[in-house]
Amino acid sequence: MRNKPWAIDYLESNAHIVDVNNTYSKKIKTFFDKDQPIHIEVGTGMGIFITTLAQQNPEINYVGIEIDKNVMIRVTEKVLELGLSNVRLLLLDANTLMDYFNENEVDKVYLNFSDPWPKVRHAKRRLTHSRFLSSYKQLLKKDSIVEFKTDNRGLFEFSLISMNAFGMTFENLNLDVHDDEPKENIRTEYEEKFSQRGHKIYWIQASF
Repeated sequence: MRNKPWAIDYLESNAHIVDVNNTYSKKIKTFFDKDQPIHIEVGTGMGIFITTLAQQNPEINYVGIEIDKNVMIRVTEKVLELGLSNVRLLLLDANTLMDYFNENEVDKVYLNFSDPWPKVRHAKRRLTHSRFLSSYKQLLKKDSIVEFKTDNRGLFEFSLISMNAFGMTFENLNLDVHDDEPKENIRTEYEEKFSQRGHKIYWIQASF
């Protein structure tokens, strides 16, 4: 996405929706109008997934985490357009999740079409690597779910091995989501694109 020099100024002008400067670190609940269960999406894409979920589930507070300020503009625009009071956005590096959240504060984590980082030397950057799983385990409440979708077979296989080695319990595995698509599935913009190219979509739901 093309760089927008005005991106940070725009995001800061919408500080009621976007936390650019870690203002709500360790106090994310105060960022919302209501005290409700918290679900987070690590890597929002253009925001279709999180805004659709928020519309469907007004009784849940959703936190979208994105490191790219230019992408975050698109998500912010969607939240504003839909007038969603149960979505808040963090311009945040996923490596710093536990610096931001408290332990046992989150009820669910979503990982949708994360960067596969295909080179072996970059494995630690994958969002299902054990170092990230360790963070999710700390911030999630007991028996909470990590939900993961990808079109990348290599990342899917890596994630299965990583989650299994970490001792997670697989609640659901789907090797071709669109073959018999669950009605609760929300197609992200990347999911639509990859599916149209003939890619299978893989889905994992696992708990600690």
